[in-house]
Amino acid sequence: MPAMAGLALALLAASAAAAPAPDSAAVRAGPSPPSGLVFEDVPNDAGRAMSLKWNRSPDDSAGRHVVTSYLLDRAPTPGGPWVRVDSLSAGATAYTDEGVHAESTYSYRVSAAGPAGVAPAGAVAGPAVPHASWFNGTRASVLAFTFVYFLLVLYFIYMAQAGKRPFVRRLAGIDAIEEAIGRATEMGRPVLFVPGVQDIDEIQTVAGLIILESVAKMTARYETPIRVPVSYPIPFTIAQEMVRSGYLAAGRPDSYDPNSVTFVSPEQFAYVAALTGIMLRERPAAHIFMGSFFGESLMLAETGFETGAIQVAGTANVHQLPFFVVACDYTLIGEEIFAASAYLSGDSRLVGGLKGADVLKLVIVAVVIVGCVLETLGIHGLTVWMQTQ
Repeated sequence: MPAMAGLALALLAASAAAAPAPDSAAVRAGPSPPSGLVFEDVPNDAGRAMSLKWNRSPDDSAGRHVVTSYLLDRAPTPGGPWVRVDSLSAGATAYTDEGVHAESTYSYRVSAAGPAGVAPAGAVAGPAVPHASWFNGTRASVLAFTFVYFLLVLYFIYMAQAGKRPFVRRLAGIDAIEEAIGRATEMGRPVLFVPGVQDIDEIQTVAGLIILESVAKMTARYETPIRVPVSYPIPFTIAQEMVRSGYLAAGRPDSYDPNSVTFVSPEQFAYVAALTGIMLRERPAAHIFMGSFFGESLMLAETGFETGAIQVAGTANVHQLPFFVVACDYTLIGEEIFAASAYLSGDSRLVGGLKGADVLKLVIVAVVIVGCVLETLGIHGLTVWMQTQ
């Protein structure tokens, strides 16, 4: 038995001696480095990106698992200091560096990493300088539609100033405003006008103030008191001028009451508390909400509904429209508030802008139909032209 055990050990030692030793130097060296690193400035941008491409490492092939990732580094000079930009999976041959600044100089290097280590970068590419483009060619379609829009607006403004006012469809909400004022006149109660809850930098506030002038003209003609609580100082001053202008246009400048426009508070719910107080104390027969509204819309509309007032609302804040639709008698939805300001004021610039936008919508619909037909026929030119980046 001892003799057989000794023979077995001798055979194992002989087989181990016959097996080839692993190439430890190759293990320490890691995978072969990638080659052919080149860079290119990304076109049609603000100089904030650089495109990089390289050839894969010779060891990066399916099933070998020698290369597991590529390490991309960036430096202001070829000598460093190097900063790691990103780590990419095996098989990657391109990358877009979006962390650069226009007109700055950069150098790049890429190396391969695997279980055996990281291979030194084969070469350094640079200097790479990203440049800002003067014109984004992928947005030529946007420029074309913008140019067409301005031409349409200028044309319709010219037509309106020449006395040939373009046709603008009358909205039911506009008729409702005059109906509400008439009802307040019959009942001997005031009209409450709310031009939104935001400052003058909100376009809906501007539209609401334009509508206010026409409303003030009607109340002056019917000798009906008007109440205009405002939440910000600049809209407050403009609202005073709008009401005064409305009374002047109606031929009743002496009937203008400076206290009809009041400054309340820019705090949202402090403003709401003041408005609900006016609704419950003075009992206006008509409530007109025109502008930008948020969570207070339901509170105002519900309080007005409880007082029995006729209510007309208009806002472009889609998330508040359901509250107005439910609690008000008439609601101007979305862009109808801007159409109402153009229709009521009759200003040639507003009417021209409104009509130009309407015609441009028809042009866009026509382009979409033509594009669908061309795509069906296998012609992709229009689709490619309309794509933007």
